[in-house]
Amino acid sequence: MDELLETLEIARSLSMKGCPYDNAVAEATYKIMKTEFVNQMNFQSLRHLELKLYDYVNGFNKHRIHGTLGYMTPVQYRQEALKKVV
Repeated sequence: MDELLETLEIARSLSMKGCPYDNAVAEATYKIMKTEFVNQMNFQSLRHLELKLYDYVNGFNKHRIHGTLGYMTPVQYRQEALKKVV
């Protein structure tokens, strides 16, 4: 797989192969989306799904605080982290 990625000039977006932590974060995120979003809705069309998904992700990132992020939203957390780098 690594050779194929190199051939296509694609960089891995997460850490190296076999790192269980990346998978755990992804699985936790999918579980939240399923229980809070997918299982609570009936979508009338693909466009309806797109609009509702956009609203959900926007709210999740900009308005919902997360305990693991020091009770900040993901957007706030990123902004604070960037301030420390600069």
